[in-house]
Amino acid sequence: MIFTPPLRCATLIKRYKRFLADVITPEGKTLTLHCANTGTMTGCATPGDIVWYSTSDNPKRKYAHSWELTHTQQGDWICINTLRANTLVREAIERNLINELFGYSKICGEVKYGSENSRIDLLLQAENRVDCYIEVKSVTLLQQQCGYFPDAVTLRGQKHLRELFSVIERGQRAVLFFAVLHSGIEQVIPAHRIDARYAALLAQVRKLGVEVICYGAKLSPDGISLHNKLPFFIDSSSQT
Repeated sequence: MIFTPPLRCATLIKRYKRFLADVITPEGKTLTLHCANTGTMTGCATPGDIVWYSTSDNPKRKYAHSWELTHTQQGDWICINTLRANTLVREAIERNLINELFGYSKICGEVKYGSENSRIDLLLQAENRVDCYIEVKSVTLLQQQCGYFPDAVTLRGQKHLRELFSVIERGQRAVLFFAVLHSGIEQVIPAHRIDARYAALLAQVRKLGVEVICYGAKLSPDGISLHNKLPFFIDSSSQT
């Protein structure tokens, strides 16, 4: 994914009201950015970090600028705009970069499915193969080189796990795809201390056939791409 037009940089003043952030440009101008991230953004929104933002030419938008990336004072790159995750995973599948997801001829997005009024992020289809349902999650919570998901209690995420299991019950393929969008993360673990119910449910559905795939990303102001598989551990005691 290439950023067109190119991103611009500014220094973060603060994030507030969840979806807004104030920054100051190198020229000294204060801007308010839209923040497409519903999480707590722990460690991703420290005042003084360098923010990279895009600008829309849509006159109907209240806030023309969108927070895309952060370059932290520790040197890590983070994708803040969680809406990018689905696009990144789709691009990687189309370019045959995800070994586990080769061989599908059709990709659809936001398809209705399940008994809880859900929409699957990506649906892969091919002749003589069962359908593959993929739920994409963005991972940015870093603690000691480990990435944790979720960063807040997520009833919606719990629902998605139940829906993925229902796919398995119908004899089809279900995948939980963790797009790791923080350059400091080297492995992924469920955040038991944040959402114990989600972690327990993930362990349960994984045993019953839901696949978990984790890939890290190359991040820069020029663009983002998924490029390397990362290990997933159901808990810290299972790390090898």
